[in-house]
Amino acid sequence: MEPIIEVQELVVKRGPSEVISEASFVIERGDYVGIMGPNGGGKTTLVLALLGMLPKEKGSIRIMGEDIESFDQWDKVGYVSQYAINFDSHFPLTVRELVGLGRVNRKNLGRFRKKEDWKAVDEALEAMNITNLARKRIGQLSGGQRQRAFVAKSLVSKPELLMLDEPVTDLDPVSRERFFKRLSNLNQMKGLTILIVSHDLTAIFCRMSRVLCVNKQVHSAAITEETVPDDILRKGYGDHFHFVFHRELCKGVFVDEQS
Repeated sequence: MEPIIEVQELVVKRGPSEVISEASFVIERGDYVGIMGPNGGGKTTLVLALLGMLPKEKGSIRIMGEDIESFDQWDKVGYVSQYAINFDSHFPLTVRELVGLGRVNRKNLGRFRKKEDWKAVDEALEAMNITNLARKRIGQLSGGQRQRAFVAKSLVSKPELLMLDEPVTDLDPVSRERFFKRLSNLNQMKGLTILIVSHDLTAIFCRMSRVLCVNKQVHSAAITEETVPDDILRKGYGDHFHFVFHRELCKGVFVDEQS
């Protein structure tokens, strides 16, 4: 296996407070990782540190084999913020135009709209099953459709690593399951490495290959048929925590994706 993220003894502060303490873990290429933990435990802080958007106090982060300080291939890393869909719903932008913005960078500024750019846009729309929404205004979409549009925007540069921060918080259960299914397809069929912050524990233990339980400290574990969720969860939530989980639930018929 090839590591795509390597973290050693990472400490991250916000102001005077230590939010991430002595974290060490490895994410392999092709992993589908659920990041969970109590509110205020440091999940978003960890993601921002991995993106180089928050400075580290000590320790090391390596992305695709390079120290984060020298890493310059950020076009290979997609990111969807938890605030991505909070925008003026009356802004006159179509879904296809929104996704196209993901192809704009310092190298091609002013030269976008080449044939290969629009081909990449169409492929990203298809990957998230929203080709039929391409001409719709972004403000006309449901919450789940908007979220898929912003993931498509992050996919249009063909990243190798995708990070999403609580993308399903405001979605209903059907839209949430549809969204997780699309991510599973990207992970399994395209080999995309995905890290997603989520409170949906069932989705994490049913669909994902690794879990990071974050509450200042970071506890990393592979998810297998033998995994006992409580053994992991109590490290982050405390000994009182109990998660009723039946793996048979993972074998249910998943919802249709057309809506």
